[in-house]
Amino acid sequence: MMDSGSQTKKQTETVLTAENLDVYYGSFKAVRGVSLEIPKNKVTAFIGPSGCGKSTILRCFNRLNDLIPVFKLDGAVNYHGKNLYDPDVDPVEVRRRIGMVFQKPNPFPKSIYDNIAYGLRVNGMAKSKAEMDEVVERSLKQAVLWDEVKDKLGESGFALSGGQQQRLCIARTVAVNPDVVLMDEPCASLDPISTLAIEDLIHELKEDYTIIIVTHNMQQATRVADMTAFYNAKAADGGKRFGYLVEFDETQTIFQNPAEEATQQYVSGRFG
Repeated sequence: MMDSGSQTKKQTETVLTAENLDVYYGSFKAVRGVSLEIPKNKVTAFIGPSGCGKSTILRCFNRLNDLIPVFKLDGAVNYHGKNLYDPDVDPVEVRRRIGMVFQKPNPFPKSIYDNIAYGLRVNGMAKSKAEMDEVVERSLKQAVLWDEVKDKLGESGFALSGGQQQRLCIARTVAVNPDVVLMDEPCASLDPISTLAIEDLIHELKEDYTIIIVTHNMQQATRVADMTAFYNAKAADGGKRFGYLVEFDETQTIFQNPAEEATQQYVSGRFG
């Protein structure tokens, strides 16, 4: 008989699936044999030591690695059942549906308003100024930034604090109505108060979006993630280190009762 936890997993819709992913940089296979399913409207954390492939796999999900000339991928990344690496798939459309928030806040050299409006204009997603205003306000409210900036929308995004800039970048990402939001260590350059604000925001955003976050902060993973994937690295022939997925499960299981000894050693701070 299936237990309730298994029933919950079975009933959760899968948005993204990695199937036996091998990632090459030139002739070197840098990440090997990664397979996992990303559930809808959940937060999935990628954890592991530096060089284990966390960010590489994250960037496979919206084809940002395509911008690296020596990148090559074997395997499949399926989004709602469609392989994102099929020849007929437009990577620009992929990046609209699967947005990215980077480690360091990167507002455009534009006003707060125009930072949010940029993607709407490029994608032709607002038919009028009134509709644009509405989406800008809604996006800033989703990022819990509206009350702080509503009276200075014409000011530069660079005038905001680091934490506010990161929330501006999140608002810019959600403005184009993505399905998935990828976050590559979004709190790494922020102070503790701003970090907690972003974490609270992540909890709210998962009501509307599927979120994948790369983090080196174990406590952050336990606070924000429903599911956690632990990656590790080991030396290949010739001494170069490659990344691989060790274990993927509910966050509570990964941190309290992992199946693999390496996972236990990492989450308990014995290496990494």
